[in-house]
Amino acid sequence: MTLEQLRIFIAVAERQHVTAASQALNLTQSAVSNAIAALEERYGLKLFDRVGRGIVLNEYGRLFLVEARAVMARAGQAEAMLADLGTLKTGHLSIYASQTIASYWLPERLAQFRLLYPAITLDVQIGNSHEVSEAVIQGQCEVGLVEGVVSHPLLQQESIGQDRLTIIAYPTHPLVHKTPVTAEDLSQAVWVMREKGSGTRSSFEDALEQAGCCAASLNVGMTLPSNEAVLNATQNGVGLAGLSEYVVRTSLAAGQVVALDVPLAPRFFQSLRHRERYHTRTAQAFLALLQTGQTNA
Repeated sequence: MTLEQLRIFIAVAERQHVTAASQALNLTQSAVSNAIAALEERYGLKLFDRVGRGIVLNEYGRLFLVEARAVMARAGQAEAMLADLGTLKTGHLSIYASQTIASYWLPERLAQFRLLYPAITLDVQIGNSHEVSEAVIQGQCEVGLVEGVVSHPLLQQESIGQDRLTIIAYPTHPLVHKTPVTAEDLSQAVWVMREKGSGTRSSFEDALEQAGCCAASLNVGMTLPSNEAVLNATQNGVGLAGLSEYVVRTSLAAGQVVALDVPLAPRFFQSLRHRERYHTRTAQAFLALLQTGQTNA
């Protein structure tokens, strides 16, 4: 078994499509198919079920995918450690960030880091906080960035910034001119929320609880998978929403939404790293920039 076979297997397993995997890997379809066939033949079992003209990862494949990812993560760490013995003049850093951070808070800091280290490649992926945490745990990235605290013994967390959640409504909503807005008002209103697993939703629910409103009692009329979708639905009169001040700033200024008179406690952005994996100098320099505006190169 080779690392290349594992790399190909993971690509096919994640897409469950040979053509898509071959395109992503810049390989021919026959090379991808042969690598999978060689694995299955060597160990005498099928990793995929052939359904019609497509393939579906079966139980054996799902079990093997976990181990394959772990092996590739360790290989990547070994490669990173060797590269790290040199300087920060070259290298690669994989980052997985939650939506609010990736879209509104991170770009300026990525640009600053890029100016300092132009030869270092930054690979940024976006997901909700649960997906970011899992990516760090599984070794799919070296640095994760999320809103709020994540509880897991393998994750090392450090505060890197903060924002404040704002409750917004469309301009003609009955609560716009009510002061103060009570917990009962919030419980009776219709809400647009992010999906479960997102840092925005969990942080907002925590903030509501601190403000004396039972988050479990909210009337959630719509659940959407992105900040922008939630904001758009709110602007179009679906209901109230709780989003980062970074997300709603432009819409507030344009009068498309109105902030309700409900002060919420700030929430903190956290960096995540695996406690048991090697921490590269590149990652250390990047996190130092996030924390202090400087690097420790």
